[in-house]
Amino acid sequence: MAFLIRTTSFTADGRELVRSATIAKPQIRVGRSAECDIHLPDLAVTPDHARIERIDARRIAVRATGTLGFDVDGRPSQSAEIDSATGAELRFGGHRITVSRSDADEVVLSVQRTEAVSDAAEERDEHQVFSLAGTMIGKRPLAWAAVVLILLAFLAVPIASYLSRPREDTRNIYAVMKQRGPAKDVVLGDSSWSSGPLSKAHHGLEGKCESCHTQAFVSVRDSACKTCHTDVHDHARPERIAQARAEAGLGGRLLASVAHAFGKPGPGACVDCHREHEGAGPMQPTPQIFCADCHATLDSRLTDTKIGNASDFGTDHPQFRPLVMVQPGKHPRFERIALDRKPMDDSGLKFPHALHLSRTGGVARMAQRLGAEQGYGDALACKSCHTPTSDGVRFKPVDMETNCQACHSLGFETIGGVTRTLRHGQPDQVIADLRAFYRSTGPTVPIQLGGMARRRPGDYAQGKVYHAYFGAVAARPNGADAAIAAVFSKGGACYDCHTVTPPGVNSATGWTVLPVHQTMRYMQKGWFDHAAHKTEKCESCHATTTSTKATDLLLPDLKSCRECHGGEKSRSDVPSACALCHSYHMDEGAPWVSHVGSSAVGPEQKRKKPTAERAADLP
Repeated sequence: MAFLIRTTSFTADGRELVRSATIAKPQIRVGRSAECDIHLPDLAVTPDHARIERIDARRIAVRATGTLGFDVDGRPSQSAEIDSATGAELRFGGHRITVSRSDADEVVLSVQRTEAVSDAAEERDEHQVFSLAGTMIGKRPLAWAAVVLILLAFLAVPIASYLSRPREDTRNIYAVMKQRGPAKDVVLGDSSWSSGPLSKAHHGLEGKCESCHTQAFVSVRDSACKTCHTDVHDHARPERIAQARAEAGLGGRLLASVAHAFGKPGPGACVDCHREHEGAGPMQPTPQIFCADCHATLDSRLTDTKIGNASDFGTDHPQFRPLVMVQPGKHPRFERIALDRKPMDDSGLKFPHALHLSRTGGVARMAQRLGAEQGYGDALACKSCHTPTSDGVRFKPVDMETNCQACHSLGFETIGGVTRTLRHGQPDQVIADLRAFYRSTGPTVPIQLGGMARRRPGDYAQGKVYHAYFGAVAARPNGADAAIAAVFSKGGACYDCHTVTPPGVNSATGWTVLPVHQTMRYMQKGWFDHAAHKTEKCESCHATTTSTKATDLLLPDLKSCRECHGGEKSRSDVPSACALCHSYHMDEGAPWVSHVGSSAVGPEQKRKKPTAERAADLP
């Protein structure tokens, strides 16, 4: 048993709309509630006003559920029985329900509002009665009023304030950053235009938009950046950068034209890389794609470059090429050689790492005997000789007096409890001191004191006479010459650690010692911070325990670094974009300058002129 409900409504222009629905239930509800089967949006109707129930195939019963009844054919009633074949008219408030029978013997309930208004109007009448909407301005006028208010507050007022304020000389931004107290003649409301706070580096410019935005509605220009950053030089010569940059595709050219229309400078501008208003913390690093645009296919445009193509550290990066000294001496020669070619770095020293780091043997026993005084453990460790710089980035050069003399004493005479030592790093002074010693003591006095026998290093710590290098020198007329020869020959104090040239061999002045060069930074094109890797052991990256020669270059190669570092998008390894190790504006220690006479010369460039090989490696 079912009811056929036909609802008739009218649009605002008077058109009639009829909606039909079949409800297969023996009883239906009539009321203002939206949950009712026959929904009558009328305030004269209660939420649950009446029930209509099927008695048999033809008859229905209508019963009011509350005190408000309904009309049956114009007569008020609380209940009624109606024959659908005969028909009747029910009235609930402003709605009329006509009972009839269809050709398919269905009970038909035709619902119609007696006034010719739209459904939207009915809902609006009910909404206005139960809310304050009827007393307020309409939505459309309110929206237009809000638009006008926004334009005035955030566009018209700031522009008028900017145009009417006195002009300040903003060339000296350092002076602006040092200002204290509220700024005078500020632009009213311009803070609402900011897309976010400035980074920590530019925090002092908060509220001084015109320091960088020197022209209204024009992107920041390089000239504004260079007002402060006067010593920042280009990545390379401008013509080389232009030649190296890959040609933009159709989409790139379209974006460039849009950017140009809005006053953004062309390719290579500071704002291409340095994005501000991204947060109050450190400035966001440069995305990898910024570098890969040129370096991914660099050799196809710069056919004379020595720089390998690179687009991602995890998948596409050339082998490291450290700057090593291939020719020691007073006029050393340096060369960048890839690590897969197994380069050697001739520093002029003779130093076997494996011997000094061995946990057995004489060196280990020496470390144990001197441990209490020097802080050594059961054996020497890397930190026993290598001291990090104050910032932890690199290590200080190993110094004889600070790092070596604790074990390798150069003492040769004791006077009144004070030990005289040979002058380290001054071969001519060593010879003079030994000759002076023999002149004062006479030829019959040997250099060794106390008749002690030769011993291994460790018995002769700092402040003690180191007999190991003088025990074979007997008292004879040529004692001074013999002592000098012993010091500079095999087994002698100088020869054991340095490259020594005897008289007559490339030297007309006598014994000479090859100058020592300790490289502080091998990766001249990249940056490495030891402090960031302090949780790792030295041996994790440097194969010191198997190195038997000082010329071994104990640097980790590309494969070793990739054990921890991946590309920019890596999820399994440490994400490492180009900016993690490389700087577009080369840091101190840069091996080249952008052009001759540049004011952007770092400390390292002021000390030494780049070699021809390094100058030829410009990108």
